[in-house]
Amino acid sequence: MNESQRSVDATRVREMIAPFKGADDRSSVLQLSLTATLFLASWTAAYLALQVHYALTLVFMVLASGFLMRLFMIQHDCGHGSYFSSRRARDAVGFVIGVLTLTPYHYWKRTHAHHHAHSGDLDFRGFGDIDTRTVSEYRALTPMQRLAYRAYRHPLVLLGIGPAFHFLVKHRYPWDIPRTWKREWRGVWATNAALVAVVGLLVWAIGWKAFLLVQAPITLGTCSLGVWLFYVQHQFEDTYWHEHEHWNFYEASLHGSSHLVLPWPLQWMTAHIGVHHVHHLNSMIPNYRLQACHDANPELQVAHRISVRDGWRLLWLNLWDEDQRRLVRFSEVSG
Repeated sequence: MNESQRSVDATRVREMIAPFKGADDRSSVLQLSLTATLFLASWTAAYLALQVHYALTLVFMVLASGFLMRLFMIQHDCGHGSYFSSRRARDAVGFVIGVLTLTPYHYWKRTHAHHHAHSGDLDFRGFGDIDTRTVSEYRALTPMQRLAYRAYRHPLVLLGIGPAFHFLVKHRYPWDIPRTWKREWRGVWATNAALVAVVGLLVWAIGWKAFLLVQAPITLGTCSLGVWLFYVQHQFEDTYWHEHEHWNFYEASLHGSSHLVLPWPLQWMTAHIGVHHVHHLNSMIPNYRLQACHDANPELQVAHRISVRDGWRLLWLNLWDEDQRRLVRFSEVSG
């Protein structure tokens, strides 16, 4: 798709999505109640299954990871202001879920807002995004810097070491945010304190071994899945990147965000976040209306569609080629 075909009528888009904006408190309460109940039930079942066989525990842990991911999506909507009509309710729910997901609510809310405001803008990278270099930038790096970037972009780091480090370590002390962000820093320390209390209570109740056997795989699995989802939602061959002078919010949202087509159970488990282009067009659309908005507006169905099978292939795209205007592999870059 060339640049002229990517032109988006902003007024028309706003008209199309307007009926789907805003929270439905009843739907939000029902979704939250069901998801929290299923998470707690699957976590408890995983713990009880330790008395039977660890293989059975793993089955329930997979379910618990999925429900924890769904809770994260609810926290995500709270941060965008789309989940409850009450800000106090959104912030309270977002904070509590943030303890479960190891994600300080107000810190993540502010950095993620930066991502939405600047997604696809080459002049505003590196904050709330996966680090992506252009070909010219990569060629200008020293050999050691190239090696570091190659290591960072390797799938084993992106989906293994990276997510664990990001959620377990960096979220405990996010050194990249300014000290002037007083509310965000208070939220970080409050989340850490709540984590100590919750983990301490569980360890006291069931012991370190049982806690780690159940919680460690759930945490690591959910972190990796979350990073994979975030990656494939923006990192595909003909995604959208422009210098700020030529950057357009609506074009970046519609053509720089993918439509991840998932089987229905996975779409439900991930709270429809795969309809990511609609979410970026207006983050005030709650997750339970994203699919309906997409289906009702054929003009929104031009977003790049990807499948689960595409997910592994896309992990090997590493650099933005300014001349070809697409993401490329390291192997495609000479010099």
